[in-house]
Amino acid sequence: MRVFYVNLRTLRQSLLLLLYLLAIGIFFAYALLHQPYTPTSATGSPIVYRVKTNEKVVALTFDISWGNKTPGPVLDILKKEGVKCTFFLSGPWVTKYPEIAKRIVADGHEIASHGHRHINLSQLPKEEIKNEILQAHESIRAVTGKEPRLIRTPNGDYDAKVLKAAAELGYTVIQWDADSLDWKNPGEETIVNRVLQLARPGSIILLHASDTCQQTDKALPAIIAGLRERKYKMVTVSELFKYGPGVAE
Repeated sequence: MRVFYVNLRTLRQSLLLLLYLLAIGIFFAYALLHQPYTPTSATGSPIVYRVKTNEKVVALTFDISWGNKTPGPVLDILKKEGVKCTFFLSGPWVTKYPEIAKRIVADGHEIASHGHRHINLSQLPKEEIKNEILQAHESIRAVTGKEPRLIRTPNGDYDAKVLKAAAELGYTVIQWDADSLDWKNPGEETIVNRVLQLARPGSIILLHASDTCQQTDKALPAIIAGLRERKYKMVTVSELFKYGPGVAE
């Protein structure tokens, strides 16, 4: 009888200890998920338009959401010129054109996310924003084997809610400070001139490799040549952070 009493008391103590540890775990998990986002020293900000540096270095970035005709020529030019860039890929596009996505990886470019549906995330509830980001993340990971940590939101749309949702998922939102306007198809010369006029040390340059942008691949050789003439080095966004902190301006 005494043996049973001792075991019962020990069991009760063990259960109390387990409940105590569980309560502590829940507390810290809640605190971790709801703590204010503190930017890392690498990015410097939950949203980045450029990197603060005096070095003549820029990042060419390409968004892709539609089509399979433009990416090939763009990749051919980048390979020929020996330039590495960051590609922001939408989840459905990666799933539809896995071989192109795999080529981007094989060519040594950085993989980032362009979200799932091409909609304004700021119009969605926070949990739905997270779901959009996670769906794209899983699609990209499944095809490329890469775990993106940079995202350019569809249409460049965001608000404080979007930034917080992205940060809680371990993402930094990447914008740009030099818009080529290639998405308007304004003419090859206009695209080239805009990039060369707007580029400055630490710039993130916005380009597209979707089929709706029909002049990007034709303008790209002159963009690369012009940047080189101005002594600019072209790197990926993550490499750009090695030169200074990201800034939201």
